[in-house]
Amino acid sequence: MSKFRTVENIFKGPEPHMVGDGFRVSQYLPVGIKDIKRLSPFILLDYHAPYYYGPSSIRRGVGAHPHRGFETVTISYEGKIEHHDNKGNHGVIGPGDVQWMTAASGILHKEYHEKEFSESGGILHMIQLWVNLPKDKKMSEPKYQTLLKEDMGAFKLDNNQGEVSIIAGEFNEIKGPASTFTEINIYNVNLKNYGKTILKEPSDFNTGILVLKGEVKINGDHIGKETDFIIFDNIEGEILVESITEESLFIVLSGQPIDEPIVSHGPFVMNTEEEIYGAYEDFRNNKFGTENF
Repeated sequence: MSKFRTVENIFKGPEPHMVGDGFRVSQYLPVGIKDIKRLSPFILLDYHAPYYYGPSSIRRGVGAHPHRGFETVTISYEGKIEHHDNKGNHGVIGPGDVQWMTAASGILHKEYHEKEFSESGGILHMIQLWVNLPKDKKMSEPKYQTLLKEDMGAFKLDNNQGEVSIIAGEFNEIKGPASTFTEINIYNVNLKNYGKTILKEPSDFNTGILVLKGEVKINGDHIGKETDFIIFDNIEGEILVESITEESLFIVLSGQPIDEPIVSHGPFVMNTEEEIYGAYEDFRNNKFGTENF
């Protein structure tokens, strides 16, 4: 009989709040954990549960703002989101797509509802992650990746039990398209027909699951309901996930921890307070570049 990787904690995010005027999110990380390093390299998770926005001629979103020292990863499930940054990158993502922006040494970007989606209105369902960068990569050149649904790694479960869409890293030796600085596995699992699957993440990877739709049973004895986040102990073992609703959807976040100090303040994540002060100083002195983009 297989040894299971045990559940450390199951929690829900706090009441949603608005980011700008276009994103109604609940901050699961780091709010739901005592130590910002517990799910390293994942240091922030804002979950935008399905929410209807009425038609608008004025596009909702967040205006130009800076980042340094980490990556932003925006994952769309419903609705369309548009991105611009002052390095000349632009992208639109819809259901199944991902925007992966490496802020690194410094970038200004803005995110908002895509034009046609804004004008017609509709349901927006998405996640934004902040993925930390190791110290020696924090001041590297910014970059941007648009990862489309058709480019994701795809693994079909046996007997029509569902499918796995791999964004980064791998699942059952199928790789995702994202380029990463550390070892990370990010993938969506859509279970159908009360299907089940086994997750085999390295014991030293910090691993969590966010249930996005339906309900699942973990290792035969824990129930994960919609909007539950499940953290696993860092021990050897498989994770058995069974859908107890006809269909369920969850995202797996698993990565090798970055064992370095984290100092986070506002839009910057560095290793020391001095580096945070330096980031603010550089921003004030326009070293991040112009906001006119």
